[in-house]
Amino acid sequence: MEENQNIDYKRIWKDEYLQWICGFANAQGGKLYIGIDDDQNIVGLKNINRLLEDIPNKIVTTLGIVCDVNLLEKDNLQYLEIVVKPSNMPIAYKGEYHYRSGATKQQLKGVALQQFIMKKMGLSWDDVEMENLTIDEIDRESIDYFINKGVFNKRLSFDSKEASTETILENLGLLTAEGKLKSAAILLFGKHPQAYFTGVEFRIGRFVNDESDLIIQDSIEGNLIQMADKVVEVLKSKYLISPIHYEGMVRVEPLEIPEEGLREILYNAICHKDYAGVHIQMKVYNDHITLWNDGPLPEGFDMNVLMREHASRPRNKNIASTFFKAGFIEAWGRGIKKIQDSFAQAKLPMPTIENRDGGVLVTIQRSKLFSGLYNLEPQNEPQKLTQRQEALLELCKNEITISRQELANKLNISLATVKRDLSKLRVKGVLVYAGSSKDGHWEVIDK
Repeated sequence: MEENQNIDYKRIWKDEYLQWICGFANAQGGKLYIGIDDDQNIVGLKNINRLLEDIPNKIVTTLGIVCDVNLLEKDNLQYLEIVVKPSNMPIAYKGEYHYRSGATKQQLKGVALQQFIMKKMGLSWDDVEMENLTIDEIDRESIDYFINKGVFNKRLSFDSKEASTETILENLGLLTAEGKLKSAAILLFGKHPQAYFTGVEFRIGRFVNDESDLIIQDSIEGNLIQMADKVVEVLKSKYLISPIHYEGMVRVEPLEIPEEGLREILYNAICHKDYAGVHIQMKVYNDHITLWNDGPLPEGFDMNVLMREHASRPRNKNIASTFFKAGFIEAWGRGIKKIQDSFAQAKLPMPTIENRDGGVLVTIQRSKLFSGLYNLEPQNEPQKLTQRQEALLELCKNEITISRQELANKLNISLATVKRDLSKLRVKGVLVYAGSSKDGHWEVIDK
C-alpha cells in the first residue's frame, strides 16, 4: 500500500522516527515499516535482533506507550512492522507534539496544539477558564433573553425565570468546578466580550459585482446569544427585500430569503466558529450572498455528508448546548434538513456549503424575481439629490460622528425619514458609514 495517514515506510531505523510513532499515536494510529524503501521495495535489515529489543524499549521510555513490534520476512529478507494504536491521551516526544495527517507528519504548535490537547482531554475551546473575571461581567438582560427563548421553545421550565444568574450559568455548564467563568459564559452572555475575544464580530457588506464595489457596510458586536437577532434586523432594514403581497385581506411581507433557513445558517456560523480566528463575514451581492466563518468543517465532513443523516460534532460544545436549550438549533445534525426544507418551500436552490480559506463558506442564491429591485449597478448619469438629502450630506461631512437622531433634530424631520434618506444616499454611492455602530463615522464620497 502507498503511504497514507496510517502507513509509512523507512529504509533503516533512526531514533528520530519516534516522532512518526508519536504522530500516529496522536492521530488515528498506524503502522511504520522498517526495512522497506519509499518505492515499497523490501530491502531488509541488519542487526534485526538488536532492533527487536531496542525499539520497544525506546518507545516505552521516550513516549510512554506500548507498541507491537513484529518481525516479518519475504524473499529471505527480514523487516519490522511497528503497530501503533491511537492514544486517548496526548503523547509528547521530548516536549514536542506530533500529528499524522495524510502522508505527512506535523509538529503541533500554538492554537493548533491547544485545540489538540483539549480535544484529547474531551474539552472544547469554550471550556477555558477566564481568570480574574467575576459574575459582574455577565449581562443579566442577556440571561433573561435566553430564558424567555428557552421557555417559549419548551426547552426550559417556567421556573427558570426565577433562577439566579449563577444558577443558570452552573446549569448550563458555564462555570468550572471552582465556580470560575468559562470562556463560553463571556462569549454568550458577557457585557463586553470584544474586550477578551477579538473575533466576536459580525461584518456585513453590500457589493455590486466584486469586492471592489463596496456600497455600505455594518459591524455588529455584542454577545453571541443575541447576535443572530441583531444581524437579521440589520439585513431586513438595509440589505434584503421583503416584497409585499396579500393573502386574502392579510398583508404579508416575507423576507426574500426564507427567514427560518437564514437563521439556521446564522446560528451555525455563530455556534461553530473558531473564536481564536477572525470575524464572521457576510457579503451581499446583486445575485447571491456569501457567509464565511473561521474554522473548517469537522474532519471527514463535506456537502455530501451534511446532506444525509449525520452526527452533530460542534466545535464549541458549551455554545452549541446553550443554543439548543434556547431553541435556536436542533440536536443530531438536523439543521441542514431545516435549511433544505425552508429553501425548497421558497422555491430557491439549496445553499452550498464548502471548506474555504480555513473556514466554512455558505453561498445563497438570491431570487431573480426581485433582481430589478436590488440591482445596484452604477448608473451612467448621476442621480440628482433632493434638497433634504444634500443637507444630510453636508451635516455628515462636517460632523462625521453625528447620530441619526441628531440629524433628525437638526433638520426637524422624523427619525424614520432620516433613516430612509441615509439608505438612499448609501445606495447612490455618495455616503458610507465606516466602523462599528458604536465607534464608526460617516464618509461622504465626492462624485
